[in-house]
Formats: sequence, structure tokens, C-alpha cells
Amino acid sequence: MVLPVLVAITLGLVWLVTLAVAQVRVVDAARETARAIARDEPAAAAVRLGERVGPSGSRITFDEAQGLVRVHVVAPVTGPGGVFGFLPPVEVQGEAVAAQEES
Repeated sequence: MVLPVLVAITLGLVWLVTLAVAQVRVVDAARETARAIARDEPAAAAVRLGERVGPSGSRITFDEAQGLVRVHVVAPVTGPGGVFGFLPPVEVQGEAVAAQEES
């Protein structure tokens, strides 16, 4: 009886680690995208860079106003399945702001 409980706890811990890694990747994607746009790179290229850095399924939006670039990244993270198959996907979010560089 102890073995199934240990497996369930292990799966839960692995899922929490997966969420933490996805959160870091989302923040990195937002930061890279904001820096690229701030350097006057084409917006499409900057978004592609963010999509490469972020988890699969990341949605990237950005806004340029008052000399600042704000980037918001959202990505879904699905559960490990099995015992935790009933859990809905969790969305992790990251945001970054960069000052536009002078040309």
C-alpha cells in the first residue's frame, strides 16, 4: 500500500519541478523578446526568439510606449497524467520591461 502513495507523491513533486522550470523559461522568453525589440530588431524576429526560449505553446504579446518595451508571455503546463490526470493545465506567466535603445 505504501508504494502507490510514494509513486503519487513522486509524480506530484516532478510536476512541481516541471512548473518551476516552465516559469523560469517563460521569464527568460519575456526578457529575451523585450531586449530584442528594444534593440530595434524586427518584432517578428524577436517573437520567434522568445518562442524558441519559452516552453512550447507560449503566447507572446508586447507593447511599446514612452520609450519602454513591455513583453508578456503565457504558457500552458499540463499535469503528469495518471493519478493526476484530473488536474487542468496550469498557465505560467512572465513579464519583462526594457528601455528602448537609441539608434
